[in-house]
Amino acid sequence: MKAALTFIGCRLNQAEIENLARRLSRLGVEIVPPDEEADMYIVNTCTVTHIADRKSRNLIRRLKREHPGSLVLATGCYAERAPEELRRAGADLVIGNKEKEEIPLRISEILELRDKEKALKSPSRLRTRAFVKIQDGCDQFCSYCIVPFVRGRERDVPPQKIIATIREREAEGYKEVVLTGTQIGSYRTGGGLACLIRRILEETRIPRIRLSSIHPQSLTEELLSLWEDERLCRHLHIPLQSGSDVILRKMRRPYTTDQFRKTVELARSLIPDLAITTDVMVGFPGEGEREFEESLAFCREMKFASIHTFIFSPRPGTAAASMPDDVPYEEKKRRSKLIRELSRFGWLEFAGRFLNGVLDVLWEEREGELWSGYTSNYLRVCARSEREIYNEILPTKLLEIRGDRIFGIISE
Repeated sequence: MKAALTFIGCRLNQAEIENLARRLSRLGVEIVPPDEEADMYIVNTCTVTHIADRKSRNLIRRLKREHPGSLVLATGCYAERAPEELRRAGADLVIGNKEKEEIPLRISEILELRDKEKALKSPSRLRTRAFVKIQDGCDQFCSYCIVPFVRGRERDVPPQKIIATIREREAEGYKEVVLTGTQIGSYRTGGGLACLIRRILEETRIPRIRLSSIHPQSLTEELLSLWEDERLCRHLHIPLQSGSDVILRKMRRPYTTDQFRKTVELARSLIPDLAITTDVMVGFPGEGEREFEESLAFCREMKFASIHTFIFSPRPGTAAASMPDDVPYEEKKRRSKLIRELSRFGWLEFAGRFLNGVLDVLWEEREGELWSGYTSNYLRVCARSEREIYNEILPTKLLEIRGDRIFGIISE
């Protein structure tokens, strides 16, 4: 049997889909890329915005249209929130987050895959970076966010299980792991996130350890001081959502712009060459022109290496869904465009600092005659190589910016 797995949305969804691929391979299922023919297609859906909903539905419709004889299974946050909508889109089976761990058993029953003694087959080249879930759920209940309703309360993966998983990925040949979760900064087991990372550094030898999204209130001096170890990637994604204190209060975000600013200053003072990226929402109820200009000015001040921007989307059951959606859609698009333009400027400014310097690059894939990969601080680099360099970390001199990439020469 062949299965293709894919996801919409966050790094946590990606971590879950990669873990599911490994579990299915233990049942003897052959894991193939999503664009290949398969007996079943599994989609880990997202519902954080109406656009994520639409992408999930469209993907399921396309899979059913292109592979009418295959089983399409939908799981994830959208499956938890509105399973009937996914069934109407064509999903043969819908399994929410609460039953997600049962997917291999359900598939085994449906496809009569009873032979669980088959040899372990590692999924081939999913990525050079492995995503490891350390935590799930959220207790914060920001006024706009559906995640606490579809992911549940915060709960930690035990440290010994995380370390065992990282050792498995290391044995499989991975050079980088990404610690992911809904609120990784809320990790409390065994002394908290700083203690967990310290243990990972001490008890594993994986060359790179990267954090996924982490909130500013979680970035303490104790935690940031661990970046003295160069195995920790010089990249932090710190969601801002708005640079207006008025809007942050309406969003129920647990920090002010001043607290965010001090966190960024502390992180940059302790971690050389640090890339800080962020998320910014536009068009939240009550965001007038003044509030948006404050947000834009604050983003400009922070000099983010990149900004992911998205338009406010009322989610059923959240506090913001009952607020007047008082920003016209065309105005939301205009504001989104301005944030994207600022993001492009910020990336060019950040990337330009490293031209004519040498950074280590983890090479991930070949694109024609070129290889592409990422630096520790998440700059995408392209270079030529006459030999196979997949999954190698090599020093590279960065020479020229073209589009969203830096072109260089490998310094072997």
